Amino acid sequence: CPLFVEDVACFKHRLLEAGRHFSRFALLDSHRSGKPSSFNVRNRYDFIAAMGAVEEMKAGERDGFTRLHRFAESLDDWLFGHFSYDLKNEVEQLSSSHPDGVEFSALHFFQPLWVVLGRGKDVWLEYLPERVSDQEICDFTKQLTGVDLHASNGNALGLTTSLQGRFTKEEYLQAVNHLKDHIQRGDVYEVTFCQEYFAYGRIDPFAVHRELGALSPAPFSCFYRLDDRYLLSASPERFLSKTGNQLISQPIKGTIGRGRTPEEDKKHRESLRKDIKEQAENVMIVDLVRNDLSRTALPQTVKVDELFGIYAFPQVYQMISTISARIDPHHYLQSIRNAFPMGSMTGAPKVRAMELIEQYERSRRGVYSGAVGYFDPRKDFDFNVVIRSILYNSEKNYVSFQVGGAITNLSDPQREYEECQVKAKALKKVLTQKRE
Repeated sequence: CPLFVEDVACFKHRLLEAGRHFSRFALLDSHRSGKPSSFNVRNRYDFIAAMGAVEEMKAGERDGFTRLHRFAESLDDWLFGHFSYDLKNEVEQLSSSHPDGVEFSALHFFQPLWVVLGRGKDVWLEYLPERVSDQEICDFTKQLTGVDLHASNGNALGLTTSLQGRFTKEEYLQAVNHLKDHIQRGDVYEVTFCQEYFAYGRIDPFAVHRELGALSPAPFSCFYRLDDRYLLSASPERFLSKTGNQLISQPIKGTIGRGRTPEEDKKHRESLRKDIKEQAENVMIVDLVRNDLSRTALPQTVKVDELFGIYAFPQVYQMISTISARIDPHHYLQSIRNAFPMGSMTGAPKVRAMELIEQYERSRRGVYSGAVGYFDPRKDFDFNVVIRSILYNSEKNYVSFQVGGAITNLSDPQREYEECQVKAKALKKVLTQKRE
């Protein structure tokens, strides 16, 4: 029977605090109750948490999908984990040579000891009966309803050191111009170019995630912990989901900041809706996703459900399209592999775009622009795109986030730089603020 929760926000806070006691922890939160946007995320649950690990596996960037298939097929249970961007090196003949300050593995999945599912004010607890006793179930339930809420003081929340960029503004503008040269030569039509901001210092990742969620609630947010590595994500984007034989992908291409007044806000929304450059970016990625899904889809089942949808988020408006397809459910993992990495974070043609990304970016993406999510016992799944996210290695005291945008022939380097700053705004704010 579900547990009725009167205050959902408080319960999710308790879930997050309970995660401090587990070295394997994931909290996937749609923020549906907060109504951050009109975007229809089509989630079965408002939030899902996974705690502890019964079994787990990790893999390098050359054998991840192969090993995950064997692991998933051996278990009819929930699996939570991530796909790193660098799995591109398994999918294609590519390589990654840039430094990686956070050092997540290329792929990691775990079978959780506890799964907590929330929809509305109802909460369900799932577990393996043979792994836990009645007393442990009782103790865990009490923990979720009575855990002490941690309070950060002073500088425990934010960084006391300054964020640094891998590029100066001038270097970034020059790199965009070089990429435009490649586009004009016909090497590529579009490439998603990103830059990293980083610092050496300590943060309380649990408190930072709460602040990020309050400032920028997003439908594919997640808190993800593997030992001393953390991902704090306010992602607005779905990579790929499967329900039964139905796949859905919802790429984002097209961004503009929110206005300061209702009139200015409406003007910004209409500006994005009519922006030819942003539409060109979006439609190229829609075509790329259609092609990726068609590699697994049943014949004549790939369709565009929505093109150029404009949706409001606290910091920005986004242009989002929705593409669907039907597959043989046995090919669930192949559908992910065939679409990975996601077109919205690479470009078109995808392989050449990834080669240029490696040439011009200055840090390894790792989990950034990869995906975090879950497989359920029926092998249905849902994965986000890891953007608008803070990565933290508490052993090395290394904090990082990356931002970027799609470069096309119509791109203005100054506007691309300004778009990066809009995307970085909430991340910088939560990392540099102090708690009173």
